[in-house]
Amino acid sequence: MNYTTQLVSLYEQDLNLWLETTISDLKAGDFQRLDVENLVEELASLAGRDRRELRSRLATLLEHLLKRCYVNSEYDYAGWEETIDRTRFEIVGILDQSPSLKNYANSPELFSQAFNFALSRMKKNQDYQLIAFPDRWEFNSDIESLLSINFWE
Repeated sequence: MNYTTQLVSLYEQDLNLWLETTISDLKAGDFQRLDVENLVEELASLAGRDRRELRSRLATLLEHLLKRCYVNSEYDYAGWEETIDRTRFEIVGILDQSPSLKNYANSPELFSQAFNFALSRMKKNQDYQLIAFPDRWEFNSDIESLLSINFWE
């Protein structure tokens, strides 16, 4: 079994060990030993992961903004605002680490996906069946606004 075949087998058997081996080979400049096919696959997956994480966090943010703006429940306000703050912090962290995602964060397609998901969750929730949530976001939808404005004030 040649080294590349061993690496592919290692990739399939123990991803963490494969990663450590690949990192070691890269640091040593041993590019002949790299499992390039799986390395490219992992890097592509990593790029997609950040987009998925941003989409998920944005949906969570919108879900809690919807609750805070439209549900009259003073008892719950502090918890929703805490989740809004924490989610905003996480989104800022993602964008600080990968500034190129800011264009994606401002894309109408991403906002639409996240808003529609958040809205559908609100409408499915038994606790909010009588709440008249808007079918479209009534406020600014750019990422800077979503990360800074308390729309309920």
